Parts: sequence; structure tokens; C-alpha cells
Amino acid sequence: MDTGTTAFMLCCIIGLTIMIPGLALFYGGMVSVKSSINMMMMTYGAVAIVGVLWVLFGFSMTFGDSHGGFVGSVTEFAGMKHLLDPMTTIDGLPVSLFALFQALFAALTVAIVSGAAADRMKFSAWMTFATLWAVLVYFPVAHWVFAFDGVVTKNATGGWIANKLHAVDFAGGTAVHINAGAAALAVAIVLGKSATWSSRKPHNVPLTLLGAGLLWAGWYAFNGGSALTAGNSAAIVMVTSFTATCSATLGWLAVEKFKDGHVTGIGAASGAITGLVAITPACGAVTPIGALFVGLIPAMICPFAIGLKERFGYDDSTDVVGVHLVGGIIGTLLIGFFASSGMPNGVDGLFYGGSISLLLKQAAAAGSVLAYSFVVALVIAWAIKRTIGIRISPEEEEDGIDAILHRDPAYELV
Repeated sequence: MDTGTTAFMLCCIIGLTIMIPGLALFYGGMVSVKSSINMMMMTYGAVAIVGVLWVLFGFSMTFGDSHGGFVGSVTEFAGMKHLLDPMTTIDGLPVSLFALFQALFAALTVAIVSGAAADRMKFSAWMTFATLWAVLVYFPVAHWVFAFDGVVTKNATGGWIANKLHAVDFAGGTAVHINAGAAALAVAIVLGKSATWSSRKPHNVPLTLLGAGLLWAGWYAFNGGSALTAGNSAAIVMVTSFTATCSATLGWLAVEKFKDGHVTGIGAASGAITGLVAITPACGAVTPIGALFVGLIPAMICPFAIGLKERFGYDDSTDVVGVHLVGGIIGTLLIGFFASSGMPNGVDGLFYGGSISLLLKQAAAAGSVLAYSFVVALVIAWAIKRTIGIRISPEEEEDGIDAILHRDPAYELV
């Protein structure tokens, strides 16, 4: 056992856990004052349900021996069996700790989807959706992307994107952000628009900025911990993550100034998250200079992508689609241009003398995850709508989902 790497990963797990209140605050400040507690509870509810599923069979589905590169064995590690032996390690890291690290990835990914359900989704419907989507979408897609051959057991086979396609995704641009963004779009379509969607404004910008700051801090663990070792790779990944986030924040504010003549707190928060989303797949592939562009380019595009919800009429008040889906796609594709073989992933993009094959692989990975997640999420949401019902009543929406469903308003309003 490598005690240095074990200590590093313990710290990363704490960092990932900080992202739970970070995401709750980020979303909670962006929605109506009458639904902010509900928005936060959807984050905590998703984390809780996915954590239980992960122990029962989720880790096994993700990292068990593969069935055709699509999904791992449901029973191989069910109940986390065979993972508690102190001699069972991944390059000196206890497998049990690796399993916990990946559990938080799964929980946060599902929680991201909830941003598209603001103000109008039943909490029971959300918990049902979170359960089904985790099992039918996240666990298989994470297997495609993260389960390299022999990662847990020596002779086990893994997912098709990691081992057949060989696309680059250091920390989850496809499995996390494109995956969650596509599902969020499906949920928003099935739910329909809220009654106040055209006039809705963030009710507490400081909460959103605080949430963004906590997410930024936790993202070092998200990306750096994906190196699975306390070494140079983790250090490089943290540097590129910081660099991309800074350039994205400036890029978003510049677009705001150009479009609207002013800069906003929500813009600063959204820009930072856009940079973090885009650099997630690329953090181990690009140089710090490359990271500047990986952050800047999506930050110049995503503000316009957010405007698509007005054109097409889907209600996404926290901009999951415009930031996570679009930002994740751009970050994944930019690897095909800016990747440098001197970085931990060891591949060259077009700007460093590489061939177009890397870009095509990145596009195939992004497109496959987007299509699969969107279609299955659409079916799940539609099935919930047709059975237990997915949306609160107009009266409940008018009075506020916090007061009606939770009896727990964020503020005592006079």
C-alpha cells in the first residue's frame, strides 16, 4: 500500500464531498425563492440514493468484468464484496477507497441533472428518476469510459470507449457532463415550462457565487484525484484545471459585457463552472497554454448556447444544458486539437502534429454518450409522467414547492 497516495485520495474524497453543498448552493441561489430548498434537497436526495445503489451493485456494474464492453457484472462486487481486503489495491491505492471516490462521481453526476427540474418536479418523481437513470444510464456509461481492462482485477475486461475506441477523457467530460446535460434536456422537455419561466430570476446571487467557489475547490479533487496517485500527473491536472477556469471566467464576462453592456455575478459563476466542465476531459491532455484555450473557447460559446432555451422553449433555469452539455462537448472535442504528448495522457492533437483520428474518436465518444443518455432519460421521464406523475400541480407551483411539499421554506417571508 502506498500511504502517500492513500492520504492524497482521502483528501480528494473530502474535496468531492464539499462539492455536494457546493452544487446545492449553486443551484439553490439560481432558482425561485419559493423552491430553493427543494432544489437543494434534490442534490442531497440524489447523493443518498446513488450511494446506496453504488454499494449494492453500482460499483459492480461499473467496474465488474464487462459484458461486451457495455456494462460490468452486476454480481461480481455486489455489496462491495472482495473490496475490503487491505491487500487489494490499485497501484498502491486500496480498492475500497477507489470505490468511494467513484461513488461520489456517480452521485454528483446524477445530482447535476436536477438543475433542469427547478420549481416544478415532484420530489418523489425526482427520486424515482434518479434511481432509474443511475442504474440504466450512469453505471453503464461510466463503465464505457472509466473501466479500463484490469483496473480492479487483473484479467477483467472493461468498457468499449476506454479500451476499444481509446478516446481521451481524464475525469469525465463524457461520463459526467455530456451524460448529465443530455439527461437534463430530456427531463426539461418532458416536464414542460414552469408558469414563471419567462420572468424567473436568481433569488440569491451570493449563494450561487459561494456554491461556485466550493465547486471550484472540490474540482481539484475531482480532476486531480482521477490521476489516482500523488504525483506529477495530479499536479499537472490541477494546474490545467485552475488555468482553464480563470480564462473561462474572463471569457464569459467579456461576452456579457459585449452582449449586455455589464458583467454579473451569475456570469462569473457560470463562466467558472464552464471552464471546469470543459477542462474535465482535457486536464491530463493539454498544456497550461492549451488549457487557456480549452477554458476560453467554451466560455465564448456557452453564453449563446444558453439562449437556445428561449428559442426552443425548454425550461432550464440553471443552464445545465448550456453549460454541462455544450461545455462538455466542446471540451471533449478540443482534445483533438490541443492535446500534447508531453502531458499525462501522452497523445498529440492536430495543433501538435497529431492526426485527425483523435478528433474523430472524441466526437464518437461524445455523440454516443449524448444519444444514449438523452433517449433513455426521455423514456424514463415519460414513463414516470404516465404512472406516478412527474409535475406538481399549478396551485402548488403558485404557492411554492418548498412550502407545499416540504413545509420547510428557505426564508420566513413577511
